[in-house]
Amino acid sequence: MERWTPSETRMKVIGLAGWSGAGKTTLLSRVIPYLRGRGMRVSVIKHAHHEFDVDVPGKDSWVHRQSGATEVLVSSTRRWALMHELRGADEPRLPELLAKMASVDLVVVEGFKREPLNKIEVHRAANGKPLLLPDDPCIVGIASDVAVETRLPFAHLDDIAAVAELMLRSAIGVDDVLSSAAAES
Repeated sequence: MERWTPSETRMKVIGLAGWSGAGKTTLLSRVIPYLRGRGMRVSVIKHAHHEFDVDVPGKDSWVHRQSGATEVLVSSTRRWALMHELRGADEPRLPELLAKMASVDLVVVEGFKREPLNKIEVHRAANGKPLLLPDDPCIVGIASDVAVETRLPFAHLDDIAAVAELMLRSAIGVDDVLSSAAAES
């Protein structure tokens, strides 16, 4: 296994796309340790639907947020988390969120289907869903548990090294993501 040299590149971004139940989170939970083993720093931006909470009702951070705080930052000796309430404002787009991230080697974006971002489609046959590929021009590779007829690069879901390499080869610089979003607006 070849070690990653951070000076080889600037921060890069790759998306994971797929139907619910395709195994995106499970795959990512296997790819991240592999990439860390190569010396890479990896972060994730996950799009959640509707209401979600990361703090526990009744705890101080929850009380502060429920009281109307715009942001609540919780810090400990092990981690910190920042929650920002939109309070009716528009949901931020991916470039705005990327700008808030600490610099790492790779940011994996799960969700944000409508953002113009290179994506690896995660497809599981047992899910019974069709490929997203024909309808999403940003899909640049496939990770699946079955052979897929495509000209795009392919990796089997159980071949973590191949999936990781596919993600790294397909990732684009964060500056490119930010500039393409600026060009759209």
